[in-house]
Amino acid sequence: MTHDVAELKQFAVLHAKAQDLGAAPAVLDRIQSDDGDRPGSWVREWSREADRLRREDRLLAAAAHYNMARFPFVDGDARAGALENCVDTFARWAAPRGISRLELTVRGARVRCWARGLSARERRPVLVMCGGIVSIKEQWGPALTAITRLGLAGVVVELPGVGENPLRYDADSGQLFSAVLDEIAGRADVSACYLLAFSFSGHAALRCALADRRIRGVVTAGAPVAHFFRDREWQAGLPRITVDTLEHLTGTPVDGLASWALTEHELSSLDIPVGYAASARDEIIPAADPGLVAAHVRDAELVVHDDVHGSPGFIAPTRLWAVHTILRMRGGRPAHRAAVAAALKVARWQARTGSRRKKVVAGGQADSGRKHRETLGSDREDRRRAHPGDADPHVS
Repeated sequence: MTHDVAELKQFAVLHAKAQDLGAAPAVLDRIQSDDGDRPGSWVREWSREADRLRREDRLLAAAAHYNMARFPFVDGDARAGALENCVDTFARWAAPRGISRLELTVRGARVRCWARGLSARERRPVLVMCGGIVSIKEQWGPALTAITRLGLAGVVVELPGVGENPLRYDADSGQLFSAVLDEIAGRADVSACYLLAFSFSGHAALRCALADRRIRGVVTAGAPVAHFFRDREWQAGLPRITVDTLEHLTGTPVDGLASWALTEHELSSLDIPVGYAASARDEIIPAADPGLVAAHVRDAELVVHDDVHGSPGFIAPTRLWAVHTILRMRGGRPAHRAAVAAALKVARWQARTGSRRKKVVAGGQADSGRKHRETLGSDREDRRRAHPGDADPHVS
């Protein structure tokens, strides 16, 4: 498959910024085609920069550039080679930092993850992290060092069909989270699990939480809920790269996914806290979807940025908001929460002054009496349900 280069470049911006790829503009300027591994092609130019960084022993940066080379998904030998280089290079970076491979069998297939902080002797509560339909586990793996510093065990997985995950992406893909918990039950406190699931994995996380009582909270950003799957008019306006990726992963036309939609009854039955960061100008997820979360999830916190999908202008505050939200759900130590809240205020101020954009808050989308936070750095603390054992998390 050959992708439209202009669209590839457009959607690469968010992922390049999220991985702090300062050389991305220069690489993008050299790209003229998506023709395999030829000079000037998408894969060749990203890989060439990655090769240089790897020779300089800048392994994490090299892995990130290989990741961009295989973006948005593996569709041939060139991108398959880039993915292999990405995984191998990340593994070299990860090993001395205590990040190890975790493998489990799901539906008869072997699924590979990255993990840190698992221990049969000191079983910590666990945070399972997952990206969306175009981001692989190596993109999120570096977060494992921060997760364990907060007293949690961490596992990073991929949606089925993404990266090294060989499964087919379908409506039941949320079962992957339960399979991870089953696998690590002897090395983590899986009765206290939190899911940090971005984009399409947020939908899978919500569906999994309906059935798996071990999940105590879900934090997501830009997740489809119901309207994305049902609204054919909206689907007709989706970016080609999104449609191609979804159809590649699911083996189903986008307009055939209506049965994936979560119902209002299902959302209302969730008795765990849910945090959702949305983008006011999202070209992929309709505004009605975060509105459903606000209107029907009992304990919902919704924050909306004035930005496009993924809120590239608000990456730092969104990350910190996600961590702060997890800590509040968890009942993390006050010192940890205060430190993250302080950093969040700074990041929010920097995003506001740097972009001159105003954050749009979701209170007007759904007048349901649900809780919303107007500022990411607010000192107010939402009351969360207390769970046994949540008051004293382990600290590494």
